[in-house]
Amino acid sequence: MSETDNTSPPELSLVIPVYNGSKTIAGLIDGLVRLDVSGEFEIVLVNDGSEDNSAEICREIVAQSKANIIFLDLTRNFGEHNAVLTGLRHTSGRYVVTMDDDFQNAPAEVAKLYQDTKANDFDVVYTRFPKKQHSTFRNLGSKFANFTADLVLNKPKGLYLSSFRCLSRIVVDHISKYSGPYPYIDGLIFQTTNRVGSLEVEHLPRTENKSNYTLTRLVKLWINIILNFSTLPLRLSLWLGIAMAFLSALGIVYVFVDFFTYGNVAPGWASLMIVVLAFSGLQFIFVGILGEYLGRLFISFGNRPQSIIRNIYSSNSGTNPGSTDGTE
Repeated sequence: MSETDNTSPPELSLVIPVYNGSKTIAGLIDGLVRLDVSGEFEIVLVNDGSEDNSAEICREIVAQSKANIIFLDLTRNFGEHNAVLTGLRHTSGRYVVTMDDDFQNAPAEVAKLYQDTKANDFDVVYTRFPKKQHSTFRNLGSKFANFTADLVLNKPKGLYLSSFRCLSRIVVDHISKYSGPYPYIDGLIFQTTNRVGSLEVEHLPRTENKSNYTLTRLVKLWINIILNFSTLPLRLSLWLGIAMAFLSALGIVYVFVDFFTYGNVAPGWASLMIVVLAFSGLQFIFVGILGEYLGRLFISFGNRPQSIIRNIYSSNSGTNPGSTDGTE
């Protein structure tokens, strides 16, 4: 990686969200700056409220490196997707690769991913792994997240959604406009394009720390996928209401047929259950319809900031004051 030519934008940008990555980030950057990529490229590090000394190490990397590196230090932990979207807004490359800070994505695969995206004129290329070097829990969580995405996103069935991906500038510019407080990068991608590819790459074993994806984080991700980019739960409520109303209607027909055919009078509990089912069904229907409207408004508008940048450090220009990202 040669010194940056400020007269033209870089060919490639890399966005790396950093969370408690003090033991891996320096080695990862050392491998990335040695990449052989045609044209200039830049690296954007985003510290997502790390509880270790990741921020200090990132500042040292920026101060000592001759490469084009930008470091965004967020005021607190906003979440991986918020951090990535913040980083995307500070890139200028024609293509952007996003990757984790855990060194499980080999730096050498970045060039392979970028070249495949460019050669095939894809807007996005996701990576897949011949063997995932995650824990059993993390693998199960990923499978469930991808299953959920298959249900609610307009994406090819079975396409593995990895955080190690390459995006074209047109996709980056479009999804960066999203200002809601709960972004889901892949949901935004499939709202933007269907020109998507997949590439098999190496997945390295984890050498330091444990995965930051705890059960709580995975559950939040699943909820984010379902509620922020789909009205599926609301539609299920609507259909449940219709089903209950239909059952109550069948009950009413049965009571009348039984009475006029055989002269039987339905016991009090039967009549009560029919009435309860009827009103419950109507309630679910109206709640579902109302929820459809509220859900669409919730998806379209958001008031909380996606992230707040405390400071911006650049190997070219030093330190800049912070800002509220997503509302800039």
